[in-house]
This record gives sequence, structure tokens and C-alpha cells, in this order.
Amino acid sequence: MTQAPRSPTRRMRGFEQTAGLLKERIRAAGEVRGFAVTRLLTQWTEIVGEEIAAMALPVKVGYSRDGIGATLTLLTTGARAPMLEMQKPVIRDKVNACYGYSAISRIVITQTSASGFADGQVAFTPAPKAARPVDPAVVAKAATVAGGVHDDGLRAALEALAQNILTRSAK
Repeated sequence: MTQAPRSPTRRMRGFEQTAGLLKERIRAAGEVRGFAVTRLLTQWTEIVGEEIAAMALPVKVGYSRDGIGATLTLLTTGARAPMLEMQKPVIRDKVNACYGYSAISRIVITQTSASGFADGQVAFTPAPKAARPVDPAVVAKAATVAGGVHDDGLRAALEALAQNILTRSAK
């Protein structure tokens, strides 16, 4: 007697990472707003930089009927809109680099009040990242890996890369 194939939604035994459990729901919610690449939402600060991320948040990606070029809608306060308007080409280039092709052809800026409208109040300052404790053995191993590099900046970057590789979870 043959066994029935296992369900693809079968859970692993033990604990699972929260991101793994919520990945499909987050992707589905992002696609409703047009975000096929959720990285644009989750890593907005890293994509456009801290200065632009402090001024604007991505709200929606809209696609035209012919499917050529999408429109990215950004939310900002009224006072920062002129500064953001001048940085549209830079934002478009950085966002398209995230997608890997020229997905965004137009950027629309939507303004809101910093205070006064209950629906339009948005906190533009991202939450500070909490520093994760790093195992001293991992730090020492990363330092030995990058020890032969003479350039200080390159050595620091290689040490950070080695720490990330050594501490990432097995997938």
C-alpha cells in the first residue's frame, strides 16, 4: 500500500522562526498593494538611505494597463515634499536596483499632515536597530579570516561578512 504524498504545508517539529511562518501572509498582503518584492517595504532604509527614508515611506506600487513601467507612491509630510521631489531620479534608480530591472518608471508623492489628521499621521523615523550580542568565538574566527588584509576598511567589511555568515541560521 502506498502512502499519500505529504502536504507542502506540513509543519516541522519543534520551533520555527516567526518569519518563516508569516512569509506567505506578508507576501500576500504586500502583493495586494502592488509590492511584488517585499524587500522594498522591509528594507526601505537600506535601499534608499537614511536621509530619504526619514522623509518618505512607500505606500503603493501601481501598474498600468499595458504593463510597462510601474508607479511608486510615496507618503511624506508637506514640508518635505519639495526636497523629495528633487530626489525622484535618485529614488527611482535605487528602487529599480532593488528590483533588478527598470520596474518603476514614475514616482508620485502623496503629502500628509504631521499632526491633525487621524488617518494621515505617520511616524517617519524608523525604529532603532537593537544590537545583537555576538559570540566572542565568532568574532575571533572572523578576525582570523580577514587578518591578512592590510586595508582597514576592507578588513572591517570582511570581518562583518564573516560574522554574518558564521552566525546565520541553517536553512
